[in-house]
Amino acid sequence: MKRTDIRNVAIIAHVDHGKTTLVNELLKQGGIFRNNQEVADRVMDSGDIERERGITILSKNTSVFYKDTKINIIDTPGHADFGGEVERVLKMVNGVLVLVDACEGPMPQTRFVMQKALELNHKLIIVVNKIDRPDARLSEVQDEILELLFDLNANDEQIESPIIFCSGRSGTATTDCNVPGTDLTPLFEAIVNHFEPQEVDVDSPLQILVSSIDYNDYVGRIGIGRIERGVATVNQEVVTRNYNVTGQESKGKLVSIFQIEGLNRVPVESAKAGDIVCVGGIENISIGDTICSPQRPEAVPFVKISEPTVEMTFSVNDSPFAGKEGKMVTTRHLRDRLFKEMLKDVSLRVEETDSADSYRVCGRGEMHLSILIETMRRAGYEFSVGAPKVMYKEENGVLLEPIEKLVVDVPEDKTGSVFSSMGVRKGELLQMENVGSRIRLEFKVPARGLFGYKSQFLTDTRGEGVFNTVFYGYEEYKGDIERRTTGSLVAFETGEAVTYGLFNAQGRGQLFIGAGVQVYEGMVVGVSPKAEDISVNVCKKKHLTNTRASGSDDALRLETPKLMSLEEAMEFINDDEMLEITPLNIRIRKKTLDTETRLKRKARGLE
Repeated sequence: MKRTDIRNVAIIAHVDHGKTTLVNELLKQGGIFRNNQEVADRVMDSGDIERERGITILSKNTSVFYKDTKINIIDTPGHADFGGEVERVLKMVNGVLVLVDACEGPMPQTRFVMQKALELNHKLIIVVNKIDRPDARLSEVQDEILELLFDLNANDEQIESPIIFCSGRSGTATTDCNVPGTDLTPLFEAIVNHFEPQEVDVDSPLQILVSSIDYNDYVGRIGIGRIERGVATVNQEVVTRNYNVTGQESKGKLVSIFQIEGLNRVPVESAKAGDIVCVGGIENISIGDTICSPQRPEAVPFVKISEPTVEMTFSVNDSPFAGKEGKMVTTRHLRDRLFKEMLKDVSLRVEETDSADSYRVCGRGEMHLSILIETMRRAGYEFSVGAPKVMYKEENGVLLEPIEKLVVDVPEDKTGSVFSSMGVRKGELLQMENVGSRIRLEFKVPARGLFGYKSQFLTDTRGEGVFNTVFYGYEEYKGDIERRTTGSLVAFETGEAVTYGLFNAQGRGQLFIGAGVQVYEGMVVGVSPKAEDISVNVCKKKHLTNTRASGSDDALRLETPKLMSLEEAMEFINDDEMLEITPLNIRIRKKTLDTETRLKRKARGLE
């Protein structure tokens, strides 16, 4: 039978092209909110970090109603580091809205997610968003989209995909860019008419492919996925199987079934093939598992998730300030949290190491891992992390390293500094073109060459540049790249930083701390322009003498310290340094805290 009453749709796009804002308007016009209801901006970005950063991190399900059709919508992340979220949810849908900015056009992540949709043979609707921008390039962007479809070997039907012109912020859509729209009806019509009703088999035994995992303190783990065939009913006996793991099978019962209506999960007694459901009651359910009927326990093939490319070492905090600021500080706390995270994040890998207190955590990029670190510290965890490193491969005796595709939009007079930096970082120019009043440069760069570059790029372009990366592939090792040309200012003793000590230290470089901050020996308190580390005593007080004037200390003027964000600190640290992460502070420290021991180890080439 055909499910004419339902459409399952994913919205995919590059970061900041307006997916979540458009979903907000679809919810408003799809009858989910009351007319007088106050609705938060980007209501789908429910996490604190998502709201603060203005990005989507986790894909989320919602639904709207248009006439007699229920449209299940999945809002996906646009950042390349969260591409695993996009890859797995595409198995839940039978149509994809590809969102493209009317000025920027198709960007690296647009290409990546569109390629994944084409591999699954999904139908597309192209949505050109932000058409009300003064610098919109509608005809050029249409040509760029067609070029991209040809480049990705799309079939004739996909190349003929309808194009809808939208303004997500004002909630309007039109099929003709010269005729302004009044509401999103043209987009709703395109979804209902272009995406064909799904062919389903409700008479065969049950099969649900789990594409997402949620957790509830009362219900436990909740599997979210589309019913591939059959009917699911409450208290039904089921078995779980994984297509990629042979011989592993577990029994369970569907204790609860929920369907998504708007922003709420509504409990139902049963659901049939084609519905997206949330099911509870099955222990140890994980992403990629298939919930089957015991009569025909057949697993559904799951999409192969791209491998992680960056790794960091997470370990128990052993600094002098350990245990003073966090609640979760032991090895058991750290281990449980990391392995629990791996169950719901398919792009993450966690492995044991030779040390009982350390774990190797692998992710898709620096932002992927930084979001994990930030989430953990907000939950009260205290731990330390090492410098990010790329994951190498070896094939036929040849060492391969991950390569990123870097796309930057910069003013014409700022291209020189970008080329200079790319030369040092082994970048190769792929393409150069004019986009409006800017120059778009495309490079392929070793992933390790991009560590620490984003902050330098923003400085070089005076904040005017736009910086985007996406994974390009593995290529032969490109040779040594100097990670950092500066050294660190390292605290010489434990105590409280005072104005006199800081005033003497600031002549050696830029400080990261101000007066009154507690420091310990081996803690990095600043950056030196020279290549070697310098030990400084920021706790040193001025000796009292009988010739000291009462106001002499007031004349000491300290420069404003540089406060680093988590990402900046991750990019800054060298291989012999670590980050101490607590709920209240992020401190940079040396792995070997004792100054004398550290110098001896350095002299022997151990650090």
